[in-house]
Amino acid sequence: MNHDSYPDAYIRGILTSTRTIALVGASANPARTSYIVLKYLIGRNFTLFPINPGLAGQNILGRPVHARLADLPEPVDMVDVFRNSEAAGAVVDEALRLAQPPKTIWMQLSVRNDAAAAQAEARGVQVVMNRCPKIEWGRLSGEIGWGGVNSRILSSKRPQMLTGFQKLTIHDD
Repeated sequence: MNHDSYPDAYIRGILTSTRTIALVGASANPARTSYIVLKYLIGRNFTLFPINPGLAGQNILGRPVHARLADLPEPVDMVDVFRNSEAAGAVVDEALRLAQPPKTIWMQLSVRNDAAAAQAEARGVQVVMNRCPKIEWGRLSGEIGWGGVNSRILSSKRPQMLTGFQKLTIHDD
């Protein structure tokens, strides 16, 4: 696959079929991007498992933190990598050693490891690199346009009112 550009249908397919996500490199600091993405995805009804060996046994946003992927209580659909490009290779190796590997490996903005991606794809795992699922959800749903950003998506869908705030979905319903 060409990892320089992804069709919207590919990203949408991953985000609509994913329910459980292990976020490797999760932070308890509300100013960190991994915390913001964790909170956003929880708000979109994903089940999140924070992974951070330094915070193992603690909670982030009410979710227990695990030291490593092998400690997860259940299989996950996606592993979201908040580590640098070099460290992403070891995360992918660990994910592929799981009894039930994830369907998707997602490497965050500025994270790209082509060798790890090729290894995952050879095992039938979808890969996204140098993208953020929070940004992609916001772009595909149109939410990102509320901040004045051009999402390149036109829609006549109305926002859903949920406990005092609006949010959009990328689902077709």
